[in-house]
Parts: sequence; C-alpha cells; structure tokens
Amino acid sequence: MIDAKLLRENPDVVRASLTKRGESTDLVDQVLAADGDRRSSIAAFEALRSEQKGLGKQVAQAKGDERAALLERTKTLATEVKANEAAATDAETRFNELAGRLPNLVSDEAPVGGEKDFTVVEEIGKPRDFEAEGFQPRDHLELGELLGAIDMERGAKVSGARFYFLKGVGALLQLGMLQLAIAQAVENGFTPMITPSLVKPEVMGGTGYLNAHDDVYRLEEPELYLVGTSEVPLAGYHMDEIIDVSNGPVRYAGWSSCYRREAGSYGKDTRGIIRVHQFDKVEMFSYCTLEDAAAEHQRLLGWEKEMLDKMELAYRVIDTATGDLGASAYRKFDCEAWVPTQGAYRELTSTSNCTDFQARRLNIRYRDADGKPRPVATLNGTLATTRWLVAILETHQLADGSVRVPAALRPYVGGREVLEPVGK
Repeated sequence: MIDAKLLRENPDVVRASLTKRGESTDLVDQVLAADGDRRSSIAAFEALRSEQKGLGKQVAQAKGDERAALLERTKTLATEVKANEAAATDAETRFNELAGRLPNLVSDEAPVGGEKDFTVVEEIGKPRDFEAEGFQPRDHLELGELLGAIDMERGAKVSGARFYFLKGVGALLQLGMLQLAIAQAVENGFTPMITPSLVKPEVMGGTGYLNAHDDVYRLEEPELYLVGTSEVPLAGYHMDEIIDVSNGPVRYAGWSSCYRREAGSYGKDTRGIIRVHQFDKVEMFSYCTLEDAAAEHQRLLGWEKEMLDKMELAYRVIDTATGDLGASAYRKFDCEAWVPTQGAYRELTSTSNCTDFQARRLNIRYRDADGKPRPVATLNGTLATTRWLVAILETHQLADGSVRVPAALRPYVGGREVLEPVGK
C-alpha cells in the first residue's frame, strides 16, 4: 500500500508512477477524496466522543433541571456518536479499498515501457550452435518422453490440459535442483521453509496478488487461495508483527508446490511444461530495512545467477520495464535462459524489490534506532523451479536423444553423467 502521507503531500509522484506503468491516474483523485472523507469522518467522531466523555463528568456533578437536560443530551449524543462511528468506519473501509488498488511506485532506474521494453543488463554464456554440431535439436518434451522423464498424456488424462507427471530421471532432476537450491540458500543464511499451499484472503490480498491477477485459484468454503509462489505465505508469516532486522535481513527459502490458472494464455506455450497449472519452486524471501533493500535486491540476483551457473546454461539478465511489473514490484530483474528449439531466451527466475508496499498492507514492521516502528521492505527471488528442466534438457542434449547432466546435479541422479533414452 502506498504511504498515505506521501499520497497526500506528493500526489504527482504517484501519478507519474502510474503513467510509467501505462495505467490511468484517475484512481489517485478517488483515493485523495476518500482520504479526505476518512479524515473528516474520524475527526467528527472523535469530537463527539470527546463531548460524550465530558458530559459524563458533568452529569455526575449536576442537579435538578440541569441534570435532566444533560441526560437528554447524553441520549441524543449516544445516537450521534454511534452514527458517526459507523460513518467513520465506512469511510475508512472505502479509503482502504481504493488505496489497495494502487500499485507500488516504480523505480526511476527501471526502463519505461511495456513487456518488450526491458533493458538487457548482461549476457552470460554462449548458446550452443547445433547447426555447427551437425544435428537438429529436439524440444524438451520429445527429450523428456525419450528419457521417460515427462508424461503429459497421462497428466491430461488424470487432471486435464497443462498437467503432467515427472517420473524417473525427470523427478530426480527436479528434486535435485530444489535440494541444491535449498542447500545454497542455507549456506547464505536463509532459513529453509516448507510453506502452506493455501492462504487466507487477507494474505493473498496483502501481497498484491488479488485484483491484479486473474490466474489465482480460489476455494469458496472456507475462502482460501492456492498460492502461485511461496512468496505469498512467506510474506504473511510475519503479518501483524514487529520483527528484528537490526542484525541484517531476515531471510527464508520456501519450498512449495505452486498453482496458476494461466488465464489469458490460451494457445501460448501449450506444448510441454513451460506454462502449466502446477509446478514446484524454491523461492527466496527477505525482510530488511528500506535503506538496505536495493543492495539486498542485488544479492538475491547474484544468488539466482549462481544457481543458473550450476545448471551450465546460457542466460541473460534483464531489467524489467515499468509496464511489465507486478502490482507490488518497485523494480524487477529476470534471468532468461536460452531455449534452443525456440531460438529465444525464456524467463527462469525473477527477483523483485517490493519496498514497503507489502509490509504496509500486512502490517509488518521493525523498530528503528529511536525505537519507532517502521514498515520493513520485502523482496523475493526464484532459486529453482520446474521450468528450468526445459532449458536443461534442451541445452545439454546429444544427437542420439540422450542428455548430459550438469555436474552439480549428478549426485541426485545416481552419479550419472549422461541420461540415456529409455530402452537404449
């Protein structure tokens, strides 16, 4: 949530940020009007409440007609106080509802524009030249089927389109990636967490994933939401708490299954496991001071790159444009790996600095040097996920359909250096 004081005193800053996101600025005026109504309603209620308290003392000391008049005023005032309290509550609710629709501010350093207006920060590694090697690369699904690693047909039979089974070496590769990610996170001071897959509305909304996303699964009774990332339960973990960040960032690494409806992506990446409804992921999540957030963001990006280097992939880092940021993100870097059969880079990791946006909504604070409670900053970053198998299989394939295993993953597949097609 945007700081209400900032919104009142510098509304043009919020308008400029919305414009960079490619969104209308009309909501700013609606929120300002609602804030004015809220403040005046609260002031009216508090004035009446103060008068009510004062009358109580006067009644105790009054006698005769004066006491009778004061008692009559007390009755009238009680009705007025109740009505004004309800009005103040309604005004507060209205303000929170409108303010909750405002996305986070965007960084002045982020490139302005839409999905294709990102800036390439760096390129790491060189894509393989399969033509020079003398063979046409197979895509990840064909390789997965040859290896007995991916079964989309039975996934669809059991659960529907965009579901799958990982089996045999496919399951081992994914488990290996996730275990390697957790081990690396622990080495760098993260507490490993296995998180709930279902969260309450206030947690999903507090992270900024409601209203701005149409790919969230919802259960009606009780009202709960399936998470699309462990960022959500990890953000909610310290909801309504004051935490200690005096010794540096508080870091968690969440292992979870993730669920997304992939609404609006009909016809896109329907082959294989690039866009699916369920996948597994290890997500880094940090709480820190606002002053340390930019540096922590770079640290998260560095750990993502370290993991991708272990997978021996060619990839690039992009600075995501303002119009492609999620509602909670102030700035976001993606790591995109080269996918040979698509001749393109595809997103494998994402790390976002959400500044104090989520913390304000979830009421997560720390005490500064003067002991004053202040909102923390929250950040997140992918450390391994199912989609990585796409780039791993395609990048490391051999002409006969076998796949070389990156050295870091070999201990998780029985020490094998090469995965052979089933039946070979």
